[in-house]
Amino acid sequence: MSERIRVGIVGGTGYTGVELLRLLSQHPAVELVTITSRKEAGTRVDSMFPSLRGRLDLAFVEPDRAPLASCDVVFFATPHGVAMSQARALTAAGVRLIDLAADFRLRDVAAFERWYKLPHACPELLAEAVYGLPEVHRRALKTARIVGNPGCYPTTVQLGLLPLIEGGRRLIDTRDLVADAKSGVSGAGRKEELPYLFAEASDNFKAYAVRGHRHHPEIVEQLRAIAGHGDIGLTFVPHLVPMVRGMLTTLHLRILPQARDTDFQKLYEQRFAGEPFVDVMPPGSEPDTRSVRASNTVRIAVHRPGDGDRLVVLVVLDNLVKGASGQAVQCMNAMFGRPEIEGLTHAPVVP
Repeated sequence: MSERIRVGIVGGTGYTGVELLRLLSQHPAVELVTITSRKEAGTRVDSMFPSLRGRLDLAFVEPDRAPLASCDVVFFATPHGVAMSQARALTAAGVRLIDLAADFRLRDVAAFERWYKLPHACPELLAEAVYGLPEVHRRALKTARIVGNPGCYPTTVQLGLLPLIEGGRRLIDTRDLVADAKSGVSGAGRKEELPYLFAEASDNFKAYAVRGHRHHPEIVEQLRAIAGHGDIGLTFVPHLVPMVRGMLTTLHLRILPQARDTDFQKLYEQRFAGEPFVDVMPPGSEPDTRSVRASNTVRIAVHRPGDGDRLVVLVVLDNLVKGASGQAVQCMNAMFGRPEIEGLTHAPVVP
């Protein structure tokens, strides 16, 4: 427990990269060894991100010159396709990988290649990768060499449904799942594209990718694994809201006749009891995104309008923390035998 974890970050100039830096710079067991960027090589990290002044003494380096093979774990905060191109060499050197992109999320190679328009570079490593949702895969994370960090939308949907479907539990109609999800603009990454300019995103609210979003196959694949059957039908509609960070997913579910006497509040409280980052709210609660801002906490509220046959589950998280970098650090802690909460106990930021 006393040994420090030597950490490298590939691609640290985006929002998930700087969030990783923020979290890891205050982690008591981490030594940040290197961070890469072709475009910013030679630039001090705290020059690009003044919020880190006094916390880091690192400069970006060219990926080919970074001592990644001497690290214990390397985080990839990069576009899709980068991690899988380096995975063989790094794992052969004994380095463990946590990919915040999609290279190791989907087990189905054909589905990955269809949705991400890339041939998979190492399907044999994909087969051993662990999906990085600690609330489900905690045991497997302890020995994982490669972790595919979940998407932010998939995290909300899976945690929101977990108590209802885990182990084949038949409480809701799993063929009729509706996930109505809203995300802050930072979920699209730190890039210059027209829809994310201030004048386009501010004072606006819109759905997107309604015909098909690439998180949909990830969600369905994982829900099938959680439920233990393939009888999953999901309507998933993401929305962009004019805020920097935060995510709210509303799940609309039909209760099966045999489950109408179920105490759903108690079910959620029991399933997540002891989970350090899942907060099941009191009955009648309506959690908002501000209540989790900059924290690794997920808040869940369970509603049954009019005591009828519909269940409404509200899930909020910070898309850059529990939806990305915080979850990745939580996985790292599990992989190296550290307490999962280490480096992640800071309270949400209000306002």
